[in-house]
Amino acid sequence: MSTLDNILEEINKAESIVILTHENPDGDAIGTGLALYNALKQYGKNVDIIIPEYPRIFEFLPGTDEIKKESDVEKYDLAISVDCATIKMLNGFANYFENAKSRISIDHHSTNTMFGDINYVNPEAPACAQVLIVVLEYLKMDINKDIGTCLLTGIITDTGGFKYSGVTAETFEFAAWLLNKGINVSKIYKKVLQTKTRANFELSRIAADRLEFLEDGKVAFTYITKEDEEKVGAGNGDHEGIVETGRDVEGVEVSIFIRQTDKGCKISMRSNQYVNVSDVCLLFGGGGHIRAAGASMQCTIEQAKEKILRQVKSVL
Repeated sequence: MSTLDNILEEINKAESIVILTHENPDGDAIGTGLALYNALKQYGKNVDIIIPEYPRIFEFLPGTDEIKKESDVEKYDLAISVDCATIKMLNGFANYFENAKSRISIDHHSTNTMFGDINYVNPEAPACAQVLIVVLEYLKMDINKDIGTCLLTGIITDTGGFKYSGVTAETFEFAAWLLNKGINVSKIYKKVLQTKTRANFELSRIAADRLEFLEDGKVAFTYITKEDEEKVGAGNGDHEGIVETGRDVEGVEVSIFIRQTDKGCKISMRSNQYVNVSDVCLLFGGGGHIRAAGASMQCTIEQAKEKILRQVKSVL
């Protein structure tokens, strides 16, 4: 019996299902989660999707008005995690996953710890949404316009609009297939990649002013504080994309962005050609992809900067 057969069996068996994703969810996490949510509802299942906070630019996605911040269900028959590499990153709601009778992880991170009873992980896929298309097709679940919109949002955001090196021929085949279903690629692209909130613009400007070039210009570093966020009235997700500013500068191999939080710091890292930032972030309990990764630290911005730079210098 294949993994996909096992997934179908668990879905058919389950009376109650919950969908979960990682903390600080991006477009791939939200798009994949909502695509699965809409598909399972259409399949006739009793399903919840729990995402405590997400950036408001994704409010156009079908099903966002049904997202729950938490649930009073003590034990689901089946919990499905999407786009999440470790159980620790499950949005602070790992208990819904751990308490479920059966657990499935669908993901594309090479650092996935295989924390489900059933794990369907394809590190070759540039987006978890691309992995889910294969799952839905195998399960013979109809991918309608709503589901397709969520899937394409995941693909577009996690590939940076098809520009990252992980993009495969299959990615474009899926995009063309979704386009043929009437999904508006240019509209999604504009909404998720070209439209900034005012707060995001202001934070980007602050971070750009602070940008430092270190190690002969191979490293770009910047940060924002809680005070900065309060000053511009920032909401959830308004820091997204700031880390790209440094990576886009000629000669930069690694871009480091630190955001101050109530618990310490969130680190985002990007690289261009040869540094594996996922390996660097793993040293601090984080992870991600070879060219895009993150971690959390309980320390000051200066301390986090020093620790990260020490590791980055050793791999430059």
